[in-house]
Amino acid sequence: QVQLVESGGGLVQPGGSLRLSCVTSGFTFSSYDMSWYRQFPGKERELVATISIGGTTKYADSVKGRAAISRDDGKNTVSLQVNNVRPEDTAMYYCNARHSFIRSTYWGQGTQVTVSS
Repeated sequence: QVQLVESGGGLVQPGGSLRLSCVTSGFTFSSYDMSWYRQFPGKERELVATISIGGTTKYADSVKGRAAISRDDGKNTVSLQVNNVRPEDTAMYYCNARHSFIRSTYWGQGTQVTVSS
């Protein structure tokens, strides 16, 4: 059974930091590019950050300079650190796994992040 379980969401004050984690199982984690997406109400999911199987990272312009994605292949885990969060970071955040070649895709159930004072 494939599982991607996000954690770390919740309420954070503007200017603060958040760290999201996604613990996975049921597939060969080291063969998958890992990404974080987020979704605002009424909008399509948008890519926040991605890290390839080789460790190459990419970030959306909206978080560039504030975010850092990392992976731990020994723990089958991907994390997202976002500093200086803004109210517009409020969204449901989803963990995504995509096979580097076969392109099969898995999603987590999401974790809510709310940035508010």
